[in-house]
Amino acid sequence: MNKNRHILLLVILVLLGSNAAFLYWWTHSPSSKVASPPQSSPAEKKILFYRHPMQPSITSKVPAKDEMGMDYVPVYEGAEDNTNASTVAGRASFPLTPESQQKIGVTTTVVKRQPMAREIRATGRVAFDPELFAAIEEYRQALEARQQLKDSSYQGFVEQSAALVKSSETRLKLLGLTDAQISQLARGGSQAMNLILPKGKVWIYAEVFEYEVTGLKAGLRVEAEAPSIPGETFKGTIASISPVLNAPTRTIRVRAEVPDPKGLLRPDTFLNVRLKTDMGEILAIPHNAVLFSHNEAFVFVKDAGERFHPRAVKLGATANGFYEVKEGIELGETVVTAANFLLDSESRLQAVILQKEETPVESTAVPEHRHSPEPAHGDHP
Repeated sequence: MNKNRHILLLVILVLLGSNAAFLYWWTHSPSSKVASPPQSSPAEKKILFYRHPMQPSITSKVPAKDEMGMDYVPVYEGAEDNTNASTVAGRASFPLTPESQQKIGVTTTVVKRQPMAREIRATGRVAFDPELFAAIEEYRQALEARQQLKDSSYQGFVEQSAALVKSSETRLKLLGLTDAQISQLARGGSQAMNLILPKGKVWIYAEVFEYEVTGLKAGLRVEAEAPSIPGETFKGTIASISPVLNAPTRTIRVRAEVPDPKGLLRPDTFLNVRLKTDMGEILAIPHNAVLFSHNEAFVFVKDAGERFHPRAVKLGATANGFYEVKEGIELGETVVTAANFLLDSESRLQAVILQKEETPVESTAVPEHRHSPEPAHGDHP
């Protein structure tokens, strides 16, 4: 029976890959410098019992070795009721001594809130939009028609002129003008050319991918550079964001107002645009703390008892090498930032072992190899 168990464990190690085999050998090898289970000290938590390194259901009240000469793993106070706190399918929690963590290069960081800013890069051009110009003129003509027909005795003309104005306003909004700009046009306060190329300023269009639009709003900072004008950076602000998605490119047009006192920018000049969003102070973790499995993001959370728990997380925006954390971990928890893949291999191995776990057995000594009793005199084998 023991022989079969050994074979099964070796097969599991092979199936899970070399990372798991390396981690298991490195942390449980009898020749390791940490072969003897660490004893508790006044500065450490109390050791409650010792757990079989390959079968967590088998425990011992005193230090012991398994059938292969591997040391039982100490379970510290506070971790005894948290054998498997994994929230990731196919993975299990497991302990790892500080010495073993150091050997395989485990590093951690404390989850905290920190200021984050996101930079979106997009292509753009200086606006000279014939379609916009035509829409503005159409709107002006619709306003004039409504004014002329407002006293008409034929109600149908009045209704048609009002509908034409409404339709023209909708078209202008789809092209990126704000309500304030449309109202200014209606009052006669802006010429059409001023909305396309304001004096001392220019409009620029930036095409932003739909998944990057979240968080963008009027008033945010914009920087643009033209390859044809080296050494110059043009800074401005977002004026409006189109509500219409360009289906073929999956982009949304962002209109920005940029000062150009030197008159360097000409209509349709190509631009490299940067849009900057201040995300404020948010709960965030480094990119290297996150692993992915079947489109699910997860991290390894380390508790005070030196146990590692796979924890599913829901991520938000990303910026400056960090992910925003929406759900899954709390402020002040500790997550792993290096050796994640080795820990993941061990976690998957432990999940397989737990599935084959038998009824809990209390072990207080090294298990003995039992042999079949000798047949009694006269019995046939």
